[in-house]
Amino acid sequence: MADPKGFMTTPRQEWPRRPVEERVRDWDEVYVPGALLPIISKQADRCMDCGVPFCHDACPLGNLIPEWNDLVSREDWRAAAERLHATNNFPEFTGRLCPAPCEAGCVLAINQPAVTIKNVECAIADRAWEEGFAPPRPPDRLSGRTVAVIGSGPTGLAAAQQLTRAGHTVAVYERDDRPGGLMRYGIPAFKMEKRHLDRRLEQMRAEGTKFRTSTVVGRDIRADGLRARYDAVVIATGATAWRELTVPGRELTGIHQAMEYLPLADRVCQGDLEVSPMSAAGKHVVIVGGGDTGADCLGTAVREGAASVSQLDIYALPGVERDDDTEPWPTYPKIYRLSAAHEEARDLETAPAADADARLFAASTLHFTGDASGHVRSLHLVEVDARRQPVPGTGRTLPADLVLLALGFSGPDRGDGLIDQLGLAMEPRGTITRDREFTTNVPGVFAAGDAARGQSLIVWAIAEGRAVAAAVDRYLTGSSRLPSPISPYDRPMAV
Repeated sequence: MADPKGFMTTPRQEWPRRPVEERVRDWDEVYVPGALLPIISKQADRCMDCGVPFCHDACPLGNLIPEWNDLVSREDWRAAAERLHATNNFPEFTGRLCPAPCEAGCVLAINQPAVTIKNVECAIADRAWEEGFAPPRPPDRLSGRTVAVIGSGPTGLAAAQQLTRAGHTVAVYERDDRPGGLMRYGIPAFKMEKRHLDRRLEQMRAEGTKFRTSTVVGRDIRADGLRARYDAVVIATGATAWRELTVPGRELTGIHQAMEYLPLADRVCQGDLEVSPMSAAGKHVVIVGGGDTGADCLGTAVREGAASVSQLDIYALPGVERDDDTEPWPTYPKIYRLSAAHEEARDLETAPAADADARLFAASTLHFTGDASGHVRSLHLVEVDARRQPVPGTGRTLPADLVLLALGFSGPDRGDGLIDQLGLAMEPRGTITRDREFTTNVPGVFAAGDAARGQSLIVWAIAEGRAVAAAVDRYLTGSSRLPSPISPYDRPMAV
């Protein structure tokens, strides 16, 4: 503990964002370049090195947060990078994309603003790359065993890297033309520039991991044939079956799923397209869904030049402080948070009728109406109570030329044939059934990440990847020295 009084003398200071007017004109990350490093050592000083650090339990990766906070405070970046990478394969991803349940579990957060754990993590990860502290780590020798990983999101990449480093020959199969899953085609560049992903993929290639892109397992190659070729298979396809909105008018053109819209904007940023065929430019946009995916749509539509953007959240407007009765520390509370996209919408007044920033809270869609050509032109909504029942007399109509549905995901998509060709057992909620060893009902086939857990956070995805890698290693060799941070049945802390 470098400064025993740091949490009393130093206020919380976060990585500053670029001015709204500047950042909405490009797709670069929203933070001021270089502004994190000068403040981060003092922020790390605020860590109290608690006797029982609940930040460990709040993070499924079991990140050694007090240890690397202390090392950053002393500016020992090499040692900090070693401790960070000991539990997390991709801290530059989580440092940018994770909502930081570790900060909700920070002991300081009982009565003060939490330590800026996420910012410290990002600073260590970026410094590690700059100083060469994250070299490829190929195995000393090969095991002679082969593993196929289906899906290259955070779960698949973490599993592949762990298994490759353990000496197994790993091939990652990805349906898109580039690896990365939703981090490639789903997360906007203003949240994480793709150079961070590309750099980590090059590290994995140097370690020996092979990537097979533009390959849909179950369609381009049969899943059962793939199983016959490899000693083990890991299914890490994610939860890509999106939830629908079954209301009158859904059939109108101009109503799309968020994951139909966001990948196109990513392809524009990567030079594949000049302009997105679903561009929001000049349109009145309504986003149905109040989560992170909806916020990603919001920031994207603002950058594309939408005439207006509104976001509907079925939940009531939350308070700015934790409700100690219903969501006591150290659980992750539902409070009012202002993401970069919501800050942009607020300052630019993209939704004049909104309750806060661009959001209308406690709002439920009733139906859509369109023009003579069958294109959506308006969305009709109503306010709902705590039981999601309509409140009489609260109906409202919003102009809508483009509607984006961001209602979450129910499990893996079965349309490619992978699940049926392998004969995998499924849970009633639509996810893949597995046992305590991440094993499906098919010998040698393992399931991890959102495909089996259900929609979750990036830290849970990486933790699943690390844990399934240990399970596969045990299956192939009889034992494993790989870390296994979680079991398939672990869940976030809750009341």
